[in-house]
Parts: sequence; structure tokens; C-alpha cells
Amino acid sequence: MFIFIWNSNSTIAFYLVLIHTFGTIEIITMNNFSQAVCENIGYYVYFLKDPRSNNIFYVGKGKNNRVFQHIHGAIVSPLPSDKLELIREIGIHNVQHFILRHGLTEEQAFEVESACIDILGLENLKNEKKGNYCFERGIKTIDEVSQLYDAKVITIEDPALIININKRYKRFMTLQELYDVTRSSWIVGKRRDKVKYAIAAYRGLVREVFRIDRWNLVSNRWEFIGEVAEPSVRDKYLNQSLENYIKKGSRNPIRYVS
Repeated sequence: MFIFIWNSNSTIAFYLVLIHTFGTIEIITMNNFSQAVCENIGYYVYFLKDPRSNNIFYVGKGKNNRVFQHIHGAIVSPLPSDKLELIREIGIHNVQHFILRHGLTEEQAFEVESACIDILGLENLKNEKKGNYCFERGIKTIDEVSQLYDAKVITIEDPALIININKRYKRFMTLQELYDVTRSSWIVGKRRDKVKYAIAAYRGLVREVFRIDRWNLVSNRWEFIGEVAEPSVRDKYLNQSLENYIKKGSRNPIRYVS
């Protein structure tokens, strides 16, 4: 039997008791549900709270003893993590665990988890990503709901390229921010000189249309210089659906049309 003590700022934060038997190591901790609870609780949504500030810092979903695995991770994981660092700072015996809803199906648990992350704000949590279905059914302004369901499938009649900015797009971006993430920088061939417009696409919808005035080469990639397209072109495409052009699963962010 080996006893390891981890000390931070002269305060004993936690201890581990490791039992080495037949080449395996078991971690003994009091943070576990009984077998009866595991068999009956089903899927659940939980959150972790910092008692010092009374703030929720993590939301998750799972079954069995998933709610306690973050504590286990803070004990044994050597990997850097904002969540685990905060747990160690709070002290593993001080983190408060709450079950928000239980007896759920996995699909229901995903929905509740995602809604909680939306309302609390990812920026206020130690979660690394938003919940499932965050775009399809997540929090939206009235305008965003209208855009989602009123979008018409369009046919692009002007020489243009569609630039998929899924990984760069953020809600409530300014026009300048949207222009900056759309214009630079891309791997494009000579066909770039034949297009007049760049269509910024996010999740299959047109977020903006820019007129391309010229291209500049920057470190083996290209960026365009331009401005918002004239109303006669912009109004045809803005907030409309690119269903006919965006292929699900495609990794190439650039698509030439017309």
C-alpha cells in the first residue's frame, strides 16, 4: 500500500490511497454512487459549483459515476486543464456536486445540458465546447430564428466564391470582424481572378456578401481587399440558404460558383 499526499500552499488538498495488487492499481475514493443508484438513476445532467463564490463552473451529462470523474481527473491527470486546475484550487473535497435532472434518456440529457450551457454562457464555464445541437436548437435571437426558418434556397447568379467560415464565426460579430475572417487567408487558384464576390457562409446560410476588388498574396495564401457588395447583389443572397452548394462533411472551405 502506498499513500501519496499532494500539498498546495501548505494546505493538504487531497490524498490518495493506492493499492497495488497483481500489477494493477485501484483508486479508492468516497466519491461514488452505490450500485443501486447507478442502476436506477439513468442518464442525468449535473453541474459543479465553487462554494467560495457560489458560481457554477461546469455543466455535464452522463450516467453511473460520471459526475465524479472530474474529481478523479484532478487527482490523477497530469494534463493541463482549466477545469482540473480550478478543482485543485477549490480542493477536491470542497467541490459541490448537483444533479439537475435525472431519469432521462441520453437524447433528453443532451438537450438539457446544451440549454444549461447556453443560458449560463460558455465564457462563464470551464466547459471546452457548447452542448449538442447548439446551432440547430440552441439559444437564438428573434432575428436568428427568423433567418433559420425563413431562409430560401438560392441560386447564385453572379461570379462568386463561397467561403465557409464555420470555425471562425462568432455570434454578434461586427461587420468589420466578419469581413476580416472572410477575406483572409485562403489557398485559392487562378480562378480567383474570375470571381467578383465572396459569400461568407456559416452553417449553410449566407452571413454577408463582399465585393472583391483585388487579391493580395500573404505567405503562400491569398486574401482579398473589398467591401460590402452593392444592394442589388447583396439583397439577393443575404440570410438565404446555400443548401444547393454546401455539401455536409466537405472539408474544403472554398467553393466556386457561376
